[in-house]
Amino acid sequence: MKKTALFPGSFDPYTKGHHDIVMRGLNLFDEIIIAIGHNTTKKSRYFDIDLMVKKIEGVYLDIPAVRVVVYNELTSSLAKAQCAQYLLRGLRNTTDFEYENTISQMNRYLNEELETVFLITSPEYASISSTIIREVHRYGGNVDKFLPYKV
Repeated sequence: MKKTALFPGSFDPYTKGHHDIVMRGLNLFDEIIIAIGHNTTKKSRYFDIDLMVKKIEGVYLDIPAVRVVVYNELTSSLAKAQCAQYLLRGLRNTTDFEYENTISQMNRYLNEELETVFLITSPEYASISSTIIREVHRYGGNVDKFLPYKV
């Protein structure tokens, strides 16, 4: 049976840390679906969602096992619709674990066939966060070192 993982997030922006999780995830899964969701706790996006889709798709042009979707529903429902049995998540620290653990429990409640797999962030990417990247970019700083594409 094909192992499909959903890698959900707002990806505002998609960083080299996210890319690292996907590339390492390809060692575990046959297909990874990068799912860009609308986060209801965030008022608006900094980077346009269509721009992010284009940039992320460009990163994986030569890797057919990775695709990108945009969604506005429960992650557990999207996983069912996409026939994904796994959620792939990256953890930078214990704060990430506390947050992600709670979400994984709810996703499991909503879709008991859905298993969350956590990968620990590679040390060189542990300090990268989309929030910090947005702030640096907003004030004119160069963020190219932290992104797998040019903005």
